[in-house]
Amino acid sequence: MTTTQQTALDAYLQRNAAIRSKIEALQQLADDHFGHDPDTIHWGHVGDLGRVDAGLDEVLAIFNN
Repeated sequence: MTTTQQTALDAYLQRNAAIRSKIEALQQLADDHFGHDPDTIHWGHVGDLGRVDAGLDEVLAIFNN
């Protein structure tokens, strides 16, 4: 049983590290306007961010029962 728990813990820590890396990448993208020139922003970009925002709400809902 200890082996199974350790294996699950290892997998958990790996996924945690992957999530943290993605959060860091997302923060860097946000700091750079997601690669868009602020002078050329259009409603398509707004829609894309709306989808991202909704997706993040879903992720947060998983942990905020």
